Amino acid sequence: MNKRFHYATFMLGLWCACGQAQAYSAFGQDSPWMFGDWNGKRSELSNKGIDFDLRYISESAWNAHGGYDHDRTVRYSDQWTAGINFDLDKLLGISNAEFQFTLTDRNGDDLTADRLVNPAAGNVSSVQEVHGRGNITRITQLWYRQRFYDDALAIKVGRIPVGDDFAVIDSNFQNLFLGSGEPGNQAGGIWYNWPVSQWATTARWNFSPAYYAQIGFFNINPSNLDTDHGLDLKHSGTTGTLIPVEFGWTPKLGAEGLAGKYKLGGYYSTADATDYDADDEGTKDYRVGAYYVIQQQVTTHNGDASRGMSLFSMGTWNDKDTAYIDKYISIGMSYTGPFDARPKDDFGIGLAWANVNDNYDRYTRRSNEDLAGPASPGYLVAQGEEYDAEIYYGFHMANWLTLRPNVQYVIHPGGNSDTDNAIVGGFMAKVDF
Repeated sequence: MNKRFHYATFMLGLWCACGQAQAYSAFGQDSPWMFGDWNGKRSELSNKGIDFDLRYISESAWNAHGGYDHDRTVRYSDQWTAGINFDLDKLLGISNAEFQFTLTDRNGDDLTADRLVNPAAGNVSSVQEVHGRGNITRITQLWYRQRFYDDALAIKVGRIPVGDDFAVIDSNFQNLFLGSGEPGNQAGGIWYNWPVSQWATTARWNFSPAYYAQIGFFNINPSNLDTDHGLDLKHSGTTGTLIPVEFGWTPKLGAEGLAGKYKLGGYYSTADATDYDADDEGTKDYRVGAYYVIQQQVTTHNGDASRGMSLFSMGTWNDKDTAYIDKYISIGMSYTGPFDARPKDDFGIGLAWANVNDNYDRYTRRSNEDLAGPASPGYLVAQGEEYDAEIYYGFHMANWLTLRPNVQYVIHPGGNSDTDNAIVGGFMAKVDF
């Protein structure tokens, strides 16, 4: 019996046990959850300080044209999330404190690796951002947060994905390079995004409602990526500490209060890393990088700030001596509520560019010198620039269900100019239980 069947059986049994909701009925369009309010129990527990996050997301992709392998096929990936948050003030009388525990389970395959890129090059981005880090169950969040001085200072300790707090952007795109936590998709080996967590401590200072600064100290441990350690909190293998720093401005502009997010950050890693610029297989005892995130709503719909257009841009710079991707930039827009008849639908269009580090490319292809030629096993092809574009439309079917078909266009998949540009048809589904 497969894993997905077990999850479906569990969720169906949960709904049957809970019955119809009082405040929100099961499968009601206005309900935040598919299974409603559990006969009022969910709201009752929330009032007592216990909130649940039960979610499913799937992403399918079909190579409609191009890519390295022209064999047309569909690849499917998904993620189940089961989280619980405890308001410790309501439960235990500990003021301004909370505890979060989250399990994730990922399944499926990656069209990018299977069809789009030359195996002798490898992935740059992915057309299914939810895929990755193994088909396993993981402890993704296990942290305690304490707030001080009327929320001016917040300290968080525990198992935390770096991308939960740093370089965050609101995104509904399916392409990996149009999503959140981009340094973790490019630096490699030190910055782990969802669903991988690291032992960490973070501190955030809110200087005012619109300005903040934050810093984190994340234990770097490659064993976190091992699929045998998804539920293991005690494995050894620490190699250093990742220290990200971020400054942010979150204004509400104009009379309509248009929300914006402006972030400038950087990171420093104390872990040893391969020095791709060295001629003697040397190492470097630190790694550095920087990033920015801009997201700004620019219009409303007849004064309704919940509808309108937002623009975004992200960029990263990673140390050329140690990074896989040394430069990246993306731009795009999204629009919520394009039609009066469907005020909660949304659509977006985005474009991303990434450059594989020249030093990395030269370093990895040195092994080609000992081979007879491109036909030899182990021969690596050149990698350079890749462009990723996506357009999507999100159908808000209910408050608990959104369906987002999309079309993606990948230029130079895997950063290899000899690989045909690819057109990909995608489909994302999000369900809150």
